[in-house]
Amino acid sequence: MASHPFDLDRIGRDLPFTASVPRLREALRGGVAVVQAPPGTGKTTVVPPVVADLVAAGDEAEPNAGRVVVVQPRRVAARAAARRLAALTGTTAGDVVGWSVRGEHRTSARTRVEFVTPGIMLRRLLSEPELPGTAAVVLDEVHERGVESDLLVGMLAELRQLREDLVLVAMSATVDAARFAALLGGDEPAPVVDCPSALHPLDVVWEPGPQRLDERGVTPAFLSHVARVTARAHTRALAEDPSADALVFLPGAREVARVAAELRAPGVEVLELHGQLPPREQDRAVAGRAPGDPPRIVVGTSLAESSLTVSGVRLVVDSGLARQPRRDAGRGISGLVTVSASKASAEQRAGRAARQGPGTAVRCYDDAAWGAMPAHTVPEVRTADLTVACLALAVWGSPGGDGLALPDPLPPRARADAEEVLRGLGATDEGGRATELGRVLMTLPVDPRWGRALLDGSDLVGSRLTAQVLAALSDAPRIQGADVPAHLRALRGGKAGDAARWTRDVARLERMVDAPGTYDEQRAVEAGPPEGAVPAESREGAVVALARPEWIARRVDASGDQWLLASGTRAGLEAGSPLRHHEWLAVAELSRAAGRAAAGTGAVIRAAAPLDADTAQLTAGTLAREETRASFANGRVLTRRVRAVGAIELSATPVTADPETGGAAVRDALVRDGLDLLPWDDAARALRARLALLHRHLGEPWPAVDDAALVASLDTWLGPELRDLARGASLRSIRVADALRRLLPWPEAARLDELVPHRLAVPSGNTARIDYPPVFSDAEPEQPPVVAVKLQECFGWAATPRVVDGRVPVQFHLLSPGRATLAITDDLASFWSGPYAQVRAEMRGRYPKHPWPEDPWNAVATAKTSRALRRER
Repeated sequence: MASHPFDLDRIGRDLPFTASVPRLREALRGGVAVVQAPPGTGKTTVVPPVVADLVAAGDEAEPNAGRVVVVQPRRVAARAAARRLAALTGTTAGDVVGWSVRGEHRTSARTRVEFVTPGIMLRRLLSEPELPGTAAVVLDEVHERGVESDLLVGMLAELRQLREDLVLVAMSATVDAARFAALLGGDEPAPVVDCPSALHPLDVVWEPGPQRLDERGVTPAFLSHVARVTARAHTRALAEDPSADALVFLPGAREVARVAAELRAPGVEVLELHGQLPPREQDRAVAGRAPGDPPRIVVGTSLAESSLTVSGVRLVVDSGLARQPRRDAGRGISGLVTVSASKASAEQRAGRAARQGPGTAVRCYDDAAWGAMPAHTVPEVRTADLTVACLALAVWGSPGGDGLALPDPLPPRARADAEEVLRGLGATDEGGRATELGRVLMTLPVDPRWGRALLDGSDLVGSRLTAQVLAALSDAPRIQGADVPAHLRALRGGKAGDAARWTRDVARLERMVDAPGTYDEQRAVEAGPPEGAVPAESREGAVVALARPEWIARRVDASGDQWLLASGTRAGLEAGSPLRHHEWLAVAELSRAAGRAAAGTGAVIRAAAPLDADTAQLTAGTLAREETRASFANGRVLTRRVRAVGAIELSATPVTADPETGGAAVRDALVRDGLDLLPWDDAARALRARLALLHRHLGEPWPAVDDAALVASLDTWLGPELRDLARGASLRSIRVADALRRLLPWPEAARLDELVPHRLAVPSGNTARIDYPPVFSDAEPEQPPVVAVKLQECFGWAATPRVVDGRVPVQFHLLSPGRATLAITDDLASFWSGPYAQVRAEMRGRYPKHPWPEDPWNAVATAKTSRALRRER
């Protein structure tokens, strides 16, 4: 039996996008379209039923064969959109229109339009790559550029090459439609359906306040300023329009709770809206007030920026701040950081006040802060941890996204780090392909690290406790004192957070791990832990450590201010935390910080559970090891046999180094600290300088002897000495010149003293040392070899000597009898013919005992005084 068409007249009444429906139908003749429409135009409400009717009309044989799946970035938005469309169709949610979000599914066999989150859609696509039963996919709010949404763009574009019947629509609230049209269109860009919507009059007011951010985050003074500004502005708005409600934008749940508490007063209803609230409270904030209800102030995060329309809003108060993912590669920390919102976000926030009538937007910052805002929000793929993304791409068959039409490629460093994590988990092989375990982990609605902990922790401490810990941490809640066990006790007693949702999540996770064939069908999933395997106080910590072994931490000092993590990072723990008296912790959440709690480390522990040394080793995986570690200090190799968990040493015993380990320690020290560690003497420096000049002018086979070249060839020229040092010899015993001679090429080395002689014979019969220039790079100006000699020893010398087969002139520093430099020249003939006369005039009175002939060409070259010369005659 054919389905009835949607009543688009009823659904689209008073919605601006209704006027664009004919153009959308025309665009979808090719099966792909991009919709560009501002927030509040009704695209999320109108487009899905239009697509559903087109799909049904196009399949005359089986008009009910395919469902339209609408991907919404957030759970609350998916539920709200589904409820609204269901109400407009006169049906109940879960009938013709339904939704699927984490832990909540309302669909039926009659469902034609299903709203889902990107995570649900991604896992569905990976488990059934051809999407049987799905006729169309609508990607809403693609401009938000979440990682999972970006992946869906590339994967669905590739799927459509195999399934030409699959209808794809991407919807954006900003002017970046051309990018998605090119990605989804294949050979030709997909058509773009534009729906410009003129706002009602919007008055923008600037209300700057105190400093917004400091090292601890959003300042309390600024939050109080936002509350005062909101209260005043809402009072004014109500005086003009008693139906006016207010919407306040803040970066996170903590700030929302603080401002909401300050705003609560008789005669006004203050509601919070953020991702950590129970679904019922989220839905209540979005629904708008009923007749007779008091005026409302909704205090929320960016949830309501573009994907949600909060009915009745005539006033927007914007903090200008947002919480965005950031990744600290050096510390291995990923998390949400409070930053300035983008101009695009601020414009969308302000526009929420003028969707249903004239409105006012109050910005709690000045035009200087506005000017410093970035134009657009940075795509999440550039700043977030990519472990889930890389696992999804591996399961899809495109490791790292190679070959996929992604909006942005994965950043190489973040990709490499994520792939290393996945290999460590056993989720991918060395080629980046997903393993059996990796495919299982991708089906679990948790980070792969937590998924691995779910599987392994069930064997170690039982599936119930494992599920409880992971469910408690799944939404990264703010945990008082960072104490995970205390947070669990509060959840069990129904006193913290959304205990009801936590209970549902626990049951769902338990079912997953206990399901037959979840991973290893021979693996027996036990109801409880192996007898005595983990002490009772460490059981929660064991689950956390299985997920993040690199974050196993040991107290550095008795106060508990600083902790050393297995990764090598140091972190602080807030004062007053009950965890400070423990020696070991398993850290579940770590964030960058510069406040007192970080104790000068740059990071602070936000969630952790106690651990003991034995359990730390048991859960650390490959980080728990016993190995020989050698270091080079004070001119000698020090070698120890170390038991450690990553960077955390448990014990160390001095041992005799083997040549390989000791040599590697010396080599690493030279690479790190430079060749100045070696005992260079004059002979070694001179030989190196001579070789450098030969390489510069003659090239191969004369070796390069700059720092980089010598470090790269340490084993070639310093190998025996490295082995001696490894056996305990002192650095002072090395003869660097002898070592450098191993680089001499043969038979060319026989000409070394001819090409770059040590000394030069001068006309007086003496020899003078040639000082060759120190090693310099090819980019630096060339310096000449220098001979410093008394002027009188060079009388009659016309031809300036050259070295390196006549290629390089020697520069003369002609000295007075007192060894002061009188002249510098590399052209002796010119010197005798010109500047010498002036030098003679100035010096003959100062040094009367030495010869200063008028004719230097025919004078006797000598190092002696005039009297000594006369006696010889």
